[in-house]
Amino acid sequence: MNPRLAQLQPYPFQRLRALLAGVTPPADKPHINLSIGEPKHPTPELVEQALIANLAGLSQYPATLGSEALRQACAAWMRRRYDLDLDAQSEILPVNGSREALFAFVQTVIDASGAQTPIVISPNPFYQIYEGAALLAGAEPYYVNCLAEQRFQPDWSQVPEAVWQRTQLVIVCSPGNPTGAVMSLADWETLFQLSDRYGFVIASDECYSEIHFGRPPLGGLEAARKLGRGFERLVMFTSLSKRSNVPGMRSGFVAGDAALLAKFLLYRTYHGSAMSLTVQAASVAAWNDEDHVESNRAQYIAKFDAVTPRLAMGLEVRRPDAGFYLWAKVPNGNDVDFAKALFAEEHVTVLPGSYLARDAHGVNPGAAYVRVALVATLEECVAGVERIVAFVERQTS
Repeated sequence: MNPRLAQLQPYPFQRLRALLAGVTPPADKPHINLSIGEPKHPTPELVEQALIANLAGLSQYPATLGSEALRQACAAWMRRRYDLDLDAQSEILPVNGSREALFAFVQTVIDASGAQTPIVISPNPFYQIYEGAALLAGAEPYYVNCLAEQRFQPDWSQVPEAVWQRTQLVIVCSPGNPTGAVMSLADWETLFQLSDRYGFVIASDECYSEIHFGRPPLGGLEAARKLGRGFERLVMFTSLSKRSNVPGMRSGFVAGDAALLAKFLLYRTYHGSAMSLTVQAASVAAWNDEDHVESNRAQYIAKFDAVTPRLAMGLEVRRPDAGFYLWAKVPNGNDVDFAKALFAEEHVTVLPGSYLARDAHGVNPGAAYVRVALVATLEECVAGVERIVAFVERQTS
């Protein structure tokens, strides 16, 4: 067996199940699950129709590069969304969702053949795929804490010179999971300057970019162009899962540095990760339509408007820059005890923030927070938050 598998830590939801095992919540209160970031809004009809109309694609092997139609649809979306003209042949690569692509990209980039173990830097808290991908590629994860006093952005000045010297890849997430923080142009400029100095690749996870409150988040490639740069050592990852409520379709794309994508395509050709032609056709329909995205966004805005002020009466919380999570600070500072007691008394599930982070530099930056995913219906989200506030009031009275 691959000995690196032993380095992997339990996934957050595995830890959550273990935490709540044996706890008996009140039977008279229906369960409200606000822990997992799985979109619950209906899949757009146009996507369903495109899937049904293209079932013949199931009888064919797809090309790893994807169809011309899909790559052109992705390029057209990048033009509309970011005012970027990308080469659909060399600067865009369809993938089976951003999760799969992020993992595979790390395996492509990392060179562990040298005398020193390479480093992959990620924000902390973080999406657990970043860590697992780094470990299985033979790299050492290095965590940069994202604290409230830093706008929940990584403080790159805290990274030692010796770490930068070994860094081959920096992963960023904007809008961030779980904090919802968005990188500014100045944030990007700092990171680009570091990449120029040390030569590392930047992987920008932007799968939450279309869940916002009227101000579209700045993207990594967009920032590079605004700063007069090309896309050297820079790729972005995006997905239809959140944008179009199709997490089960596993569809997204990677864009950016053509030289990196050529190597990534080679890896993926051997990896056997081509997207079904049926899913490709449905993806074209999704990328070509914005009406359903605006409707989806409006539903999230309505939920944030309804629940954020109410939740702020019990927990320290604010509306994020983007995304569909609330990153709420708990009164007693113990996120794990809070989540367990909340489930036991109110039958509401939230995710302890410490499960999304690692102890680093003397602190676990998620330890005093819980992540609340506003993916359920408006009514369920309101009811869930009412129960949370009632629970907090009892705990603090």
